[in-house]
Amino acid sequence: MDIVTIMIIVGALILGIVAGFILAGSKINASAQKEKENLIKEAEVKAESVKQEKILQAKEKFLQLKSEHDKSIQEKNATILQTENKIKQKEGEINKKIEDLNRKDKEAETLKNQANQQIDLYKHRLEEVEKGHRKQVEMLEKISGLKADDAKLQLVESIKAEAKTQSMSYVKDIMDEAKLTANKEAKKIVLQTIQRVATETAIENSISVFHIEGDETKGRIIGREGRNIRALEAATGVEIIVDDTPDAITLSCFDSIRREICRLALHQLVTDGRIHPARIEEVVEKTKKMLEEEIIETGKRTCIDLGIHGLHPELIRMVGRMKYRSSYGQNLLQHSREVANLCAVMASEMGLNPKVAKRAGLLHDIGKVPDSEPELPHALLGMKLAEQYKEKPEVVNAIGAHHDEIEMNTLYAPIIQVCDAISGARPGARREIAEQYMKRLKDLEALALSYDGVEKTYAIQAGREVRVIVSSEKVTDGRAEELAFEISQRIQTEMTYPGQVKVTVIRETRATGYAK
Repeated sequence: MDIVTIMIIVGALILGIVAGFILAGSKINASAQKEKENLIKEAEVKAESVKQEKILQAKEKFLQLKSEHDKSIQEKNATILQTENKIKQKEGEINKKIEDLNRKDKEAETLKNQANQQIDLYKHRLEEVEKGHRKQVEMLEKISGLKADDAKLQLVESIKAEAKTQSMSYVKDIMDEAKLTANKEAKKIVLQTIQRVATETAIENSISVFHIEGDETKGRIIGREGRNIRALEAATGVEIIVDDTPDAITLSCFDSIRREICRLALHQLVTDGRIHPARIEEVVEKTKKMLEEEIIETGKRTCIDLGIHGLHPELIRMVGRMKYRSSYGQNLLQHSREVANLCAVMASEMGLNPKVAKRAGLLHDIGKVPDSEPELPHALLGMKLAEQYKEKPEVVNAIGAHHDEIEMNTLYAPIIQVCDAISGARPGARREIAEQYMKRLKDLEALALSYDGVEKTYAIQAGREVRVIVSSEKVTDGRAEELAFEISQRIQTEMTYPGQVKVTVIRETRATGYAK
């Protein structure tokens, strides 16, 4: 077989195989086509079913939305209708008010026209009255022979004299009424304040007495040829008086702190038994440090007792130093505590801040206990110290003004001044030097005697009342009232005194006859 024949046979075989595959494929396609058609029909049936179900759901949703929309529209319509009714009601009210305003405008116009008519009528009558007045003035000038201006001057002078007399009586009535009301309330506040605060007693201000067991101790204190006592006096600056007084040594010094240092040092030396110059200097130095700590502790304890917080440490130390300072025999710390309590009570009665008043009351005399001695009044020095240590302006002003060195800017200043006077003027608080007391009485009598018509003057009741006897020929009853007022005002402005001074002017007429 040749190659061509082989190729023909192979080609025929290949064609047979291809024809077999084609015949098998056509049978498979026919079966697949039939199955496809069945699936399409089932899908169409299911799709139709789903379509009908969705259409029903859509219809139900539509009906529900339509119902809700109709309900919303009905509610809005009801709201609109209600709003329209309110608007109509307000329109009716506004129309009614407009009608009332129009009616009132008409009434006002009518009244205005009537008033204009009345004014024109009054003007006409006033012109007639002025004409009649001018005619009467002319007739009076002819009858009296005086011009109208001259008559006016005479009338003014007579009215002045009468008014002056009446004004004095009126002023007296006003002052009496003011005393009955203002003094009553002021006294009530002061009395309540005094009654609510306890008082302290006066103390010695220049000497201290140191008690010892016997003369042997006294000799040890003096030392050989007096060296111990000289060393103690040099270290403390206190004069030590050793006399025949049994079991006692007198320490004399105007500085209370130095006296206290000397007393404490002496007590420690006597207790220890070793008394010689070197030991004295050592004990005095230790005592100074101990007393300084005690001063600070006293200041802190005072602030705590009074409820005062935030005080500068240097001011606290000055408050503690007050314990060893006295004023007219009155302990300065006790006086300041008393003034602080009085100020707090009085501020509460007057509706002010009691803490500020108490702070100012405690610090009002710190100018008396500085470390240095500047030439300034203690009120101004205390004001500078308070200002230096950042105290409030109310406190600073109250300290500086409590003796009238500066102007009072707040209500706390007069409260401090009054409470300071209350604490210092109460019986037993202070001792007044006899010479100053007599001088004050003489000054009172001389001041009243300097007026014309005054015959005699008497200062009575420890200078709290002045009796003035005037001549009945030179001083009238009206002048007596004026004189009492003038003398009281002059005493108030020119003199310094505790409490108040009553001025009584006495005018009397005596007739004397003799039977023979």
